[in-house]
Amino acid sequence: MSLASFSEAFVTEKLSQRLILIGNSGAMVGVSSSIPASSDSPGSDSPERRPSKIKMDKTASDRQAYAPRTISHQKPEGTSVNPLTSPTPERSPRSKAGLRAGETHLNRRRFLGTTLQAGAFLLAPQVISAAVLGRDGGVAPSERIVLGAIGIGNRGGYVLGCFLQEPDVRFVAICDVKAKRREAVKKTADAKYGNQDCATYRDLRELLARADLDAVLIATGPNWHATASILAAEAGKDVYCEKPCTKNIAQSLALADTFRRTARVFQAGTQRRSLPNFMFAIELARRGKLGKLQTMHAHPGGLGTAMSGWAPAEPEPPKEEVDWDLYLGPSAWRPFNPRFLDGFNFEKGGGMVGGGCLEWGSHCVDLCQWANDADDTSPVEYEPREGKLFARYANGVNLVMRDDGWVGLGSCPVRFEGDTGWVETGDDAEFAASSPALLAGRREKIAGYPADFHVRDFLDCVKTRGHPRANADVACHSHITCHAANIALFLGRKLQFDPVKNEFIGDEQANRLRSEALREPWRI
Repeated sequence: MSLASFSEAFVTEKLSQRLILIGNSGAMVGVSSSIPASSDSPGSDSPERRPSKIKMDKTASDRQAYAPRTISHQKPEGTSVNPLTSPTPERSPRSKAGLRAGETHLNRRRFLGTTLQAGAFLLAPQVISAAVLGRDGGVAPSERIVLGAIGIGNRGGYVLGCFLQEPDVRFVAICDVKAKRREAVKKTADAKYGNQDCATYRDLRELLARADLDAVLIATGPNWHATASILAAEAGKDVYCEKPCTKNIAQSLALADTFRRTARVFQAGTQRRSLPNFMFAIELARRGKLGKLQTMHAHPGGLGTAMSGWAPAEPEPPKEEVDWDLYLGPSAWRPFNPRFLDGFNFEKGGGMVGGGCLEWGSHCVDLCQWANDADDTSPVEYEPREGKLFARYANGVNLVMRDDGWVGLGSCPVRFEGDTGWVETGDDAEFAASSPALLAGRREKIAGYPADFHVRDFLDCVKTRGHPRANADVACHSHITCHAANIALFLGRKLQFDPVKNEFIGDEQANRLRSEALREPWRI
């Protein structure tokens, strides 16, 4: 093929939408493509294709929060232009023959020169940074999860550290009613990323209004857990929330309902659901390796309940230092006293009941729920006696909450007993069992109670939109079991419970304790 033939073929194939060859005259004029944009093209103004703005209000949904990013096709100012596609200013008008005043017909040499210039431009490699594609060992921006945090103290600081070590997390904002905590978290984040970009907020509503956040870590005191989680879901955020996640039965139901309705991802901070020794023991119970499951034992970490306290008023600090009003949040107002600033123990189980078995129960009772395949229900009977709490499920399996009598395998132990065998394990990741054969094939030993695996499970579900191990429905029923047990402990008598209606049978006094009034404007 001659050079001239090759050039003409190249122009026809590569520049058909950019160049018009005027047949007999031989003139070539640079113009834009004459093909109109279809309704499917990125530049179409069709309403069906026009991206909608994300609204940070109660109408925000899963689809809005994860709407595809829209790439603008408008050339920004100062960008270099292609001489083949951009008209040159101050050209003289065209004649009817298609030539400009004073322009001659294009000869063959000039035609070939222009063609080869166009070919070189189109065939030149387009350089894209490896970081953009995630090929430099990092994570592509499109795969990153942008994270904010609300209420980060000791426990929250540990869990945030688990998030920060994940390569696909970008932490950008911290909210805390305490200035010292805000600044401490900002310092940590800025040091990690080598900048000063971590934003700080005192009011969680301002953080939740950010359109760039994919998820939030909530590690406030229990007083705020459910309310903050629900507000986050309504704002289109996925949520990892420390336990206990709710203050009462009504909040438990509202939490599950909100996350189902908004299609957001929720993970309760009950990280033992992601640890190998507990998972192995639960498999033995669920797969019938212990025979028919008869009784489960959970360590509640205490069975005492009490009314919320009231302390003498002391001078209230400046709002920028400690925002007392926001600290109280949905709980009943009371005058400032620094002893209440221990958010971990403030209003742990609500103003009426207190912590009770909710402390460790939200872990251990949760594991028993899973072992009994009861993640969607709760026991039907609760009875406090002999310093323990006895509960019974509709399928006949018994649950015993007790503080003593354990083998000694670390904190947060559980024990599952069937009619042919039993197994016990705890945070030391060791086992005791009725037969060594039961422990064949057990998983690796990971002692303590690290949250790394649980955090990773949450992040994976943020991307896949799957259900984490401790999703909102799971957390709802585990917490309802603990709240119902606390009410029985508080009243000091046996209670019958309907897990379908989520109310106590024929007991008005117990039913009043299923909820509590919330201070304005924090109703949910």
